[in-house]
Amino acid sequence: MIPVEAYVADLLAGITALEPVEVDVADALGCVLADDVVARHAVPPFTNSAMDGFALRAADLGDLDPATEAVPGADSSEPTTPITLPVAGDIAAGDNAVYRCEPGQAWRIMTGARVPEGADTVVKVEDTTTPAGIVALPDEVTILRVPRAGANVRHAGEDCRVGDVIIRRGEILSPAALSSAASVGYARLKVRPRVRVGVVSTGDELVSAGNDLDLAQIPDSNSVLLRALLERADADVVTVTHSGDDAEEFAATLARMCADVDLIVTSGGVSAGAYDVVKAAADTIDLRFNQVAMQPGKPQGFGRVRAGDNSALLCALPGNPVSVFVSFHVFVRPVLAALTGRGDAAQAVTVAATTSSGWRSPAGKRQFVPVHVTWPRQAGNTPIARPTHRLGSRSHFVASLHEATGLAVIAEDVTDVAAWSIIDVIVV
Repeated sequence: MIPVEAYVADLLAGITALEPVEVDVADALGCVLADDVVARHAVPPFTNSAMDGFALRAADLGDLDPATEAVPGADSSEPTTPITLPVAGDIAAGDNAVYRCEPGQAWRIMTGARVPEGADTVVKVEDTTTPAGIVALPDEVTILRVPRAGANVRHAGEDCRVGDVIIRRGEILSPAALSSAASVGYARLKVRPRVRVGVVSTGDELVSAGNDLDLAQIPDSNSVLLRALLERADADVVTVTHSGDDAEEFAATLARMCADVDLIVTSGGVSAGAYDVVKAAADTIDLRFNQVAMQPGKPQGFGRVRAGDNSALLCALPGNPVSVFVSFHVFVRPVLAALTGRGDAAQAVTVAATTSSGWRSPAGKRQFVPVHVTWPRQAGNTPIARPTHRLGSRSHFVASLHEATGLAVIAEDVTDVAAWSIIDVIVV
């Protein structure tokens, strides 16, 4: 058997990130940015009003109260002697006309509208005698509360200027990042593409979920599990299929897939049985098998499928559902990260937790136990991890797997896990 870290290193050796592609900004969520996003527009692109109100010159409001003039974040001073100014006109958001605010004049202005030349302050409509809402343009406005100079004005370029680097290459694009890219002028972005994946569940005993079972049949839950795990990891699942225990059928299935995918993930057929189809097909594909020092998930395989000019990476996982679940988080996720250029950003999140019960762990193997994690309400308290089944870690316990929010990680040299001891938990 080889250690878990050694097997991960073997998996990742030689994997290079997929070539960048250009996609619509709306389709780039979760992708890794391949080029810096450099601002093509300033934000804001023009000086505009932060409020519905009246744009004017602060100098026309007289001397401001020194006690309130420089208070950070203060919009208005205390009520003062009302000041009345004539209203020159309306400025709506999106109005491209050029307006000028002359001395002693005010313009009614809407949120987001361009501030007229000469104006440097906006008085909120609530601080005037003009009612809020849809009302006719008044001839004059009386200001009841004097704002500080420059209040309620968003200045051009105060968030960013043209040429500023907004998002750096290598960052994973979040919803907010996509909004930022659009705000500085980008409709398309160069990214590392999502990994195109094909899923193959193997075994004559499998039938599609929902079908009646004969004596030796079981539902195919692995294909459902792998598809969902891959999609949650931002992979593009191109095809999901089943192969029986015929080596030629299995090899032909892989050959067809590799024209359309970057990675194939299989479940089952990698142990030491007489009908293990993945091992039986190893002569026709470039595939290596290992016994990894872990429980569950000891038998693993990886390699590359080639058919003509096409090829795809292959991760061959064991067939028991909990083994598939564990193997995905421990091995497949790092492969996806390497292909998309995510690197350390996609590493598993591990927390320290205390166990609510004790159990045995096999000597010389790293044990991964599905656990339900209860998070503390108070900061500083330790999360509590409870095994999802009273009988502990069994590779076929799929019916209780839905309760797992973490995988307890028990080191190879630990054989007894004591109740209320501190352990590492991978958050899943």
